[in-house]
Amino acid sequence: MLSDQQERNVRKMYEVILASGSPRRKEILEQIGVSFRIVTSNKEEVMKDEDPAGLVKDLSKMKATDVAEGIKNKSIIIGADTVVAHKDRVLGKPKSREDAIAMIESFQGDSHDVYTGVCIIIKDADSKEQIINFAEATKVKVCAMTRSQIEEYVDTKEPMDKAGAYAIQGKFAPYIAGIEGDYYNIVGFPICAVYQNLLKAGIDLKNL
Repeated sequence: MLSDQQERNVRKMYEVILASGSPRRKEILEQIGVSFRIVTSNKEEVMKDEDPAGLVKDLSKMKATDVAEGIKNKSIIIGADTVVAHKDRVLGKPKSREDAIAMIESFQGDSHDVYTGVCIIIKDADSKEQIINFAEATKVKVCAMTRSQIEEYVDTKEPMDKAGAYAIQGKFAPYIAGIEGDYYNIVGFPICAVYQNLLKAGIDLKNL
């Protein structure tokens, strides 16, 4: 446990930077009272053919590292990336209406896994860096859906920028039969794992 003085010193030391333009990740950090700024990465995401946990870990590290290169002050840079995986097929963001429909059709009436990779770079004044890189998985069960229900949902445009073509916190909620694991991981930011990993590094995210 940190002493009161140590906690005050930590608060003075670090700026929190979210290396993501996701409104959902922004809302989750705001929800727990974290002061931060957003700096997005310009690196293009490349969906390599590998296991989903490894993929999101790599993508989150790419984003965080890219942003960290331009940061000179003491900072905590947090990058994240989310994909859906169903029967060994990785589902990213849909490229078209037809792609979104096909994604939802593939897992309706079945369960799938949502993986979010997180990379936390703790950057000190002497340019030393500590990197924490991990992936969280949550299982999601989706009700059986008709073609018309799927098309009606896709036509709301909500799924077009979402991994797996749906938003659990949005209009897709009536079709979620259950989950196993962290809800916030499905939204795209496993805040409990982020918080606990930083605590292990001696940093209380809520007090920065």
